[in-house]
Amino acid sequence: MTVTQDAPQSLQIPQTLPAGGPDRDRFDWAEAWYPVHYVEDLDPTRPTRFTLLDQDIVIWWEPQSATWRVFADQCPHRLAPLSEGRINEAGQLECPYHGWAFSGEGACEHIPQAAADSEALTSNRACAQSMPTTVHQGLLFVYPGQAENAAQVPVPGIDPLVEEPDGWVLLNTFRDLPYDALTLLENVLDASHIPYTHHETVGKRENAAPMEMEVLESGKQGFQGLWPEGPRKGQLGTQHTTFIAPAMMYHDLTSKQFGRTLTVVYATPIRKGECRLFARFPFKFSSKLPGFFIKLTPRWYSHVSNNRVLEDDQIFLHRQERRLEQAGNKSYAQACYLPTPADRYVMAFRRWVSDFQADPFAGQSLPPRLATPALMDRYQSHTQHCSSCRSALQRIQQLRRGAIAVSAIAWSAIPFAIVLSDSLSVSWASVLTAVPLVAGGLWFWLGTLERKFYDGDPIPPRNVAK
Repeated sequence: MTVTQDAPQSLQIPQTLPAGGPDRDRFDWAEAWYPVHYVEDLDPTRPTRFTLLDQDIVIWWEPQSATWRVFADQCPHRLAPLSEGRINEAGQLECPYHGWAFSGEGACEHIPQAAADSEALTSNRACAQSMPTTVHQGLLFVYPGQAENAAQVPVPGIDPLVEEPDGWVLLNTFRDLPYDALTLLENVLDASHIPYTHHETVGKRENAAPMEMEVLESGKQGFQGLWPEGPRKGQLGTQHTTFIAPAMMYHDLTSKQFGRTLTVVYATPIRKGECRLFARFPFKFSSKLPGFFIKLTPRWYSHVSNNRVLEDDQIFLHRQERRLEQAGNKSYAQACYLPTPADRYVMAFRRWVSDFQADPFAGQSLPPRLATPALMDRYQSHTQHCSSCRSALQRIQQLRRGAIAVSAIAWSAIPFAIVLSDSLSVSWASVLTAVPLVAGGLWFWLGTLERKFYDGDPIPPRNVAK
């Protein structure tokens, strides 16, 4: 089922149901829309697997309807993962095990082992489980709950981009993180950690100061907050914060120096102890020059920098949530000491979790703690899923092979040049010496760059001795 393809909110089907279901005292995470991929990173020629709320799904492009489809990732026949199959010549998703083929709505269109008039094709049991999808602001969203509710539940978008559509410059990144969606949301709501955790990346320790946060209103659908002074000891202006339940938040800051800046985070729950972060940074600069340079920056280069920032707190957040789990039946306020106004957003978020029974994996235990190298992985958590980083990595590897080949050829040419020439000029000798050295240096530098697509550095910039 597909609801809409990036239609303006005013043109969508009237939205009469809030996210989270009808129960006033409980937030049902299934009854909400979640981003699962940037559309530009999806390959329309092959299925893509993902896990949403502990359910394996398959994403695929149906050519006939020109629509992204999402199914539960299992064939009704023998439960084989459809993500291991292909999109066949008829534009259907074909199971890899026995060739059963499905149209976009989930109907089984072909069973090779059944006669053409077999009743098996028309049985509901032959259908794949299809989920509602929509594309909004460049993201593919999926609705894992009751399909009939999907069209009436709002898709969580960046409202300022709709209200003031002109003049924005947008940076995007994403990564699969080794901790809960709840941990991610709590972390990004907490602006007070930035000067310390992200010192030398996006923060400075000297900017730390008392922070008077205010929660203006709150309820089942989230809350709004205000930081009157704002970042950098009031140098940038007032910052507004919005949490849209269950998995989106954004900071909104307008300053005379830089213009308007949004920090938007979606925390898509994969399973207990794992989530996919979608981070979006819309800028509306007071000057055209910063936007010009941002547009010139390759997407993959921005992602390398973004991964460094995410790794500033990745290790201790992964371990911190296990400490919280060990606290057992203690409330969050009992397990953690939150004495300052800087903690008010965190307290409001944890009250939301408690008041509306909003833990998506309540009663489940976290998986075993990962070793540091696994926590620093970039390839599995980002590169393999990102079209720009995959392409950049392939080009870098090709250039490295070319550089080592040029170096080898140049070194091999030196003795031949000496033999064939009675006297080798200083100029030619310098060239023959420089070429392999430059090619070797390029090979080494590209190797350093290549590693950035595979692994991060476990020592964050804040801990590097100056």
